[in-house]
Amino acid sequence: MTTAPERVPRVAEPPGYYDQKADHLSRLRKIEGQVRGVTRMVDEDRYCIDVVTQIGAVTRALQEVALGLLDAHARNCVLDAARSGSREAGMKLDELSLAMRRLVRM
Repeated sequence: MTTAPERVPRVAEPPGYYDQKADHLSRLRKIEGQVRGVTRMVDEDRYCIDVVTQIGAVTRALQEVALGLLDAHARNCVLDAARSGSREAGMKLDELSLAMRRLVRM
């Protein structure tokens, strides 16, 4: 079993996804609306296959946001740590690997 990597102290720098923050928030708000729609479908006793289809769409949309965040983490946080040549680089790679494992288990 893989243990969680040691947490690197957070500094006052913006997150790696900062440049895409507005896009991520927009997508998350749309997903929030989709989830409300699924709730409404169940409340209205809609056909189960239609509900499951919408749940699949929500799941895929969330996975896309997660992949975007992981990409930003790899391109910014991990790459910056690797360039610095510090011990932090290995920790960031471990953190990325663990996050990918969690995402795949979705």
